[in-house]
Amino acid sequence: VQLQASGGGLVQAGGSLRLSCAASGRTFSRSHMGWFRQAQGKEREFVAAISRSGGRTDYVDSVKGRFTISRDNDKNTVYLQMNSLKPEDTAVYYCAADPAIVTMPVSRDPSEYNFWGQGTLVTVSS
Repeated sequence: VQLQASGGGLVQAGGSLRLSCAASGRTFSRSHMGWFRQAQGKEREFVAAISRSGGRTDYVDSVKGRFTISRDNDKNTVYLQMNSLKPEDTAVYYCAADPAIVTMPVSRDPSEYNFWGQGTLVTVSS
């Protein structure tokens, strides 16, 4: 699976952005998908994940109620809608794919994800 993330940019606090991650290859619909982020000088952290069918999602507490992950398996694309953005959301955002059997839960562990996109920068100004 090759992943291409897009949609990052500069936005004021309180604003919104929608990130997209387009996947090539046949395994997208059989992969759980995740979004991670890495702020300057910090470790990469889990943001959100969605199961193969889209029926299960998981979010880090700091984005619950503000971010929504979704996917369109017909378009081989996963999205991250980010609302009420805060300066602390500033980071490079990465999408990642975890080829998994359907009964496996979505994971917050980056090591479970075999494929990674190149990252897209989100900057939130105060």
